Amino acid sequence: MRPLKSSTASWLPAIAFAVAITASGGLKAGQTTPDGENGRYSMTPIPEGVLRLDTRTGTVSTCSRNGTGWACYAVPDERTAFDAEIGRLQNEVEKLKGQLAAGPTVSGKIDEALPKSDPLKKAEPKVAEGERRIEIPLPSDQDVDRVMSFLEKAWRRLIDMANRVQKDVSGKI
Repeated sequence: MRPLKSSTASWLPAIAFAVAITASGGLKAGQTTPDGENGRYSMTPIPEGVLRLDTRTGTVSTCSRNGTGWACYAVPDERTAFDAEIGRLQNEVEKLKGQLAAGPTVSGKIDEALPKSDPLKKAEPKVAEGERRIEIPLPSDQDVDRVMSFLEKAWRRLIDMANRVQKDVSGKI
């Protein structure tokens, strides 16, 4: 490799600069003037007709041939629908915040908090006053229902098993 001459080395940055300016200018020209290349609208065939894209506004329309000629209808923009729904929800939130700030409107509300208790936690056995007896708490209705449900399922399974054994035995004899 031989070193560059001083006259060649001074031209290289100027050429690189000119190429960069030309490339960036070409990109800007391509982006701002779609009319010069393909026109304002870009058409794409679809089974129902033609899909038309307005390159200036970005709106999309479907165009189809009917009895009197061609008709184009704008395709609903999802972003517009989302923005409308967001606006509606924001208005509703503001309205609800205003109602909440106005004061409590719920009737029958109590200010004291409800006691926190675990319905499945077993109560501690209590010592009766004056005597040294231990009182055992009775099971709740929920506990009794759970036990009854278990016993019913067990009984049904036992009956089913007995029926299957009877069928097997009677079938072999």
